[in-house]
Amino acid sequence: MKTQEFLRKLETEIKISKLSDYTLRNYLESNKKLLEHSRKNPDQITSEDVKYFLAENLSDKSTSSTILFLAAIKFAYSNILEKDPTAGVKRPKNDKKIPVVLTKREISKLFDAAQTKKSRLLLQLLYSSGLRVSEIVNLKKNDMDFSDNIGWVRKGKGKKDRMFILSQKLSKKLKKFSEKNNWKYLFSKTKPLTTRNIQKIVQKTTQLAEIEKSVSPHTLRHSFATHLLDTGTDLRKIQSLLGHSSIATTQIYTHISSEQLKSIKNPLDNL
Repeated sequence: MKTQEFLRKLETEIKISKLSDYTLRNYLESNKKLLEHSRKNPDQITSEDVKYFLAENLSDKSTSSTILFLAAIKFAYSNILEKDPTAGVKRPKNDKKIPVVLTKREISKLFDAAQTKKSRLLLQLLYSSGLRVSEIVNLKKNDMDFSDNIGWVRKGKGKKDRMFILSQKLSKKLKKFSEKNNWKYLFSKTKPLTTRNIQKIVQKTTQLAEIEKSVSPHTLRHSFATHLLDTGTDLRKIQSLLGHSSIATTQIYTHISSEQLKSIKNPLDNL
């Protein structure tokens, strides 16, 4: 089987599986790079080819990059050629990094530094909803219920629709913004913004706010979850809002909730 035929079949398999546009691009790109690197046809690829590629291209990258690459290769070959060239490849253990979280003061500084009304609303929604950036870009006007202060993520990660909450203050602002523009998408006219668009907005606004931490759209999601935990919100409710399939994923926030740690009474003070 030739490379182009293989990639066409892979695109079809991804669409049938209803995976996200991000996954489509990533899986196609990963498989294309492996085939270009090995200079072989897809049916000739072995676990050794995968290992050589990892050693030369991903050895200095993050663990998550390696895991994502292996998932892309496994999906393609198991669905198209009914084999798995990643079977003999040792998978790295995922890094247990504690995510970066902004303080409430830093969140306010970020909002104040936004250069446009649209950017400010976008940042406020990222923080107040806890949505993934891939979910924000696909939000449409008809996904929002401003009267009940809720919205819906349609076919998000895991292919499940999920409800999210809206701040009452933000809901009014978004409704006014949405009615004024009358766009198909909440933040764009006919096509969704790219995740890169939003990353640039976050990075630029972080610089303007003079925040020295490394901030990404996901940082606002982490901050949303941590601040909820700080105020005593049940972990199961946070899990539901974040769209985590496992409570274990949500439990990372129990390690970074500084307010809960500060509320513990030191045993020496009880003597």
